[in-house]
Amino acid sequence: MLLQCQAVRIIQLVLGLAVVMNLKCWLENHKRLFWVLNTCGWAGFGITSYLSGRYWGEEWGYPCYRFAGAAFGFLISIGLRHFYRRIWGAPVWWRIILVALASYVCAALLAVLTNYVLWEVYETYQPTEFMKYFKGITTLFYIFICWSGLYFGVKFYEGMQQAIQGALRANALAHQAQLKMLRYQLNPHFLFNTLNAISTLILEKNHQVANDMVSRLSDFLRYSLDNDPMQKVTLAQEIHALKLYLGIEKVRFEERLSLEFDIDETAESAMIPSLLLQPLVENAIKYAIARSEHGGKIAIRARVFARELLLEVADDGPGVDDIDAMLSGRHHNGCGVGVRNTRERLRELYGEDHGFQIDNLKPSGLQISIRLPYQTEDNVARQT
Repeated sequence: MLLQCQAVRIIQLVLGLAVVMNLKCWLENHKRLFWVLNTCGWAGFGITSYLSGRYWGEEWGYPCYRFAGAAFGFLISIGLRHFYRRIWGAPVWWRIILVALASYVCAALLAVLTNYVLWEVYETYQPTEFMKYFKGITTLFYIFICWSGLYFGVKFYEGMQQAIQGALRANALAHQAQLKMLRYQLNPHFLFNTLNAISTLILEKNHQVANDMVSRLSDFLRYSLDNDPMQKVTLAQEIHALKLYLGIEKVRFEERLSLEFDIDETAESAMIPSLLLQPLVENAIKYAIARSEHGGKIAIRARVFARELLLEVADDGPGVDDIDAMLSGRHHNGCGVGVRNTRERLRELYGEDHGFQIDNLKPSGLQISIRLPYQTEDNVARQT
């Protein structure tokens, strides 16, 4: 019996939630919202008017008189709504004047109609002067003024909500455009050196290596273009793409380029922005490896600590003399462009919830450290 009662309560709760959700969706339609509010408002006016009449001792509260007034008011307010739509774009002062005049005219019309019902149905009040036709006009004028204030208030609120939603949509589109712009700034300029290297291999009739380089380039470009910069990939996927890129560069530099990967197993499942490390590695190759006669080494490390993903990209090149200029992208040799773009991209995606640091190493070298929230694929799916 207890289980049956609990089952009935659960069913009632589910049905109640379904009704509330359906009502919410139904009321989100602006036209429906007007009809609901207008009907409820005038129905409430008729009920309170009737109860007031009963309280003051009127015979049965004059229900025909009271509810006829609510019905006439409902119909008049529909016409008033169409009038307000026509003057919506008028200057503010004109709108105030027209609202006051329209409210007074509607109040006079409603007073005449309701008083006529009172005379014809109940015959308890017969006007002896013309102005007696307008009995109660002051109260009805205040009612229409309040109706007008509520109508314009709802309209202004809806307009404000639409403006806010439009601004949010524009913000989201700008955010996506910014991320895509930063992402696509990072890829193209290494193509020139790669294509030159392929051309050289073809001239030297080293077709096997040239073909392998073209395949790697194709796979890397397919990865970079297929992955949406708004989406995240696992670090394992990122390292795979990075190895495709480094495989291309390895053909160019041969033994002058030494690579070291130190990736913890736990870190491989971490979600990061796609092609996050590539511009940093490209920066190291361009300014630390390519300018050295003997080349150098690039190390990529990743580990998880205290629910954060720690990434490091280090080289044994000459380092930089002005880290602040590099962070801002103003370094004299141009080596801060990839760094600046990466920082801006992380700022767009994580706000203040990340870390980015550059340090010179001893005796030589440069290390870029990135700290990100540790997120797995399940965490990201729940957030979206």
